[in-house]
Amino acid sequence: MSQPFLVASGLAHAFDYPLYREVSLTISPSESVAVMGRSGSGKSTLLHTLAGLIEPLEGRVELMGRDLYRISESEKEMLRRDRTGIVFQQHYLFKGMTGRENVEIAAMLARQEIDETLFEALEIDTVIDQKVSELSGGQQQRVSLARVLSKKPEVIFADEPTGNLDLETSELVMRVLLDYVEAHEAGLFMVTHDPEVAGKCDRIYLLEARRLKPYER
Repeated sequence: MSQPFLVASGLAHAFDYPLYREVSLTISPSESVAVMGRSGSGKSTLLHTLAGLIEPLEGRVELMGRDLYRISESEKEMLRRDRTGIVFQQHYLFKGMTGRENVEIAAMLARQEIDETLFEALEIDTVIDQKVSELSGGQQQRVSLARVLSKKPEVIFADEPTGNLDLETSELVMRVLLDYVEAHEAGLFMVTHDPEVAGKCDRIYLLEARRLKPYER
């Protein structure tokens, strides 16, 4: 059996109020995991903790066999650049550049070649050479996803990747994400408020009352 990409144990976090405690989970190759929860439950904070962006108050995160919050910042940055990808709620695209240029920068930093079929799969091949500022929000979201997938990540962290999309585009984005996970034996950790979207993943959890618990389909 393959070793998990990610092992989290005993995580806890709080800001001005407690978010969650005793959160533990794993993500293995070819596995997709979704976490649902109400706004303010801590879903995005949990994702950022697993991705190496927010250190937990308690607990441990092992990513690719490394203790994520005990390694150096340069080692952590290398993991984020070369082996993982994050799809944020905000697109964080360079607005003065074209969609293609945004993707090219990410691919270059990860030392990867761009797969043109990715643009076709995401149905942005006809607009990829337009300036980002000329694209719709849904198109920008798909460029953002293309930028992440062009890095060939082993683990993808996706924060509400379909949150601002219509039903048809949401279905398209999830199909591309899950096809990538299967084809590359990657892992996916996603947070969402949408049970329909979460239901496409292998495992679903609910973050509620400060605890992470399996969600009954």
